[in-house]
Amino acid sequence: MLRTGVVTALGTMSGTSLDGVDAAILQTDGEQIFEFGPTSYRAYTQEQQATIKDYLGRWPGDDLGVVARIIEDHHLKVMEPMGVVDIAGFHGQTLAHDPGGRGTHQCGDGARLAKVLGYPVAWDFRTADVAAGGQGAPLAPFYHFALAKWIKADAPVAFLNLGGVGNITWVDPSRDDPADPAALMAFDTGPANAPMNDLMRTRHDMAYDVGGELAAQGQVDAAIVAAFMAHPYFRKAIPKSLDRDAFGDLSRAVTALSDADALATLAQAVIECVVAACAICPTNPEKLLVTGGGRHNKTLMSGLADSLPCDVAPVEAVGLDGDMLEAQAFAYLAVRVARGLPTTSPQTTGVARSMTGGRIAPAFKSAG
Repeated sequence: MLRTGVVTALGTMSGTSLDGVDAAILQTDGEQIFEFGPTSYRAYTQEQQATIKDYLGRWPGDDLGVVARIIEDHHLKVMEPMGVVDIAGFHGQTLAHDPGGRGTHQCGDGARLAKVLGYPVAWDFRTADVAAGGQGAPLAPFYHFALAKWIKADAPVAFLNLGGVGNITWVDPSRDDPADPAALMAFDTGPANAPMNDLMRTRHDMAYDVGGELAAQGQVDAAIVAAFMAHPYFRKAIPKSLDRDAFGDLSRAVTALSDADALATLAQAVIECVVAACAICPTNPEKLLVTGGGRHNKTLMSGLADSLPCDVAPVEAVGLDGDMLEAQAFAYLAVRVARGLPTTSPQTTGVARSMTGGRIAPAFKSAG
């Protein structure tokens, strides 16, 4: 059992950008944030990234031993030096996401981590929500609500995560409970860094376009962007979510373009889908606070600022850590799971009612 009151939680995140594992400690009671703790990061090697990418689209029952061991061992190397905590939240690595179809699959065994680490691990956060008819994503909105309270927002604010896939959370900080139907709206906006990063790896053997500098030199192919925005996903009712490679047609459409033009076009596609997302929020947010690796891309950030009627800024502008926000979210969610508090709602994943998800692997120290 998790002790009552404020606890020390460790969260980890290995996202759709496939760059590595973030880890962050948070002091929380599962409702309020009390203090941010130490953080850590461990990059996947290029070989590990390539192996994980080869397994994208695989499901439980496939032969996953090699990729599961990479993911679990890599997490352990990040988590063990963080010291003993009360509980950890382990997201695992999403290999496939098909709500309404086969379900969702985050690779990695939280029970193995708990045995090695010697403290309880909350994991498998998405499956129950999908089984109950939800999208299973995004999962950070309840944490975004707590952050809006932490920064003392006094007007609606939106958090935009530009990872491999983009997602947005609109928050009304005047509400008292994230499960309040008027407190949150959240959904995946569309592709974010994944198509640009994939292009850089394929053409230049580089992880990403540093600062968006190459994209800034290119010309946008407006016809490709217009065709992209005609995708049925953008007419789909919210909440809604995406798999990392849901927009393969967009990546294929830019193959004949120069590097700079291709990146400029992909960046403009990201901007357009965020603009479309903001247009369906209940009200215009006072601020759009950007987290994830995309906030370092000056082409994306300037394009968003030019296209939206609200302030656009990285989350650092309000004292938050954009590199670790997702990992912190899973620390926060781990405590909520352990205490039976809701982690998703109709407004965040489309599940029929607010519910908690996840499993708790109890502490059991072993040499495994």
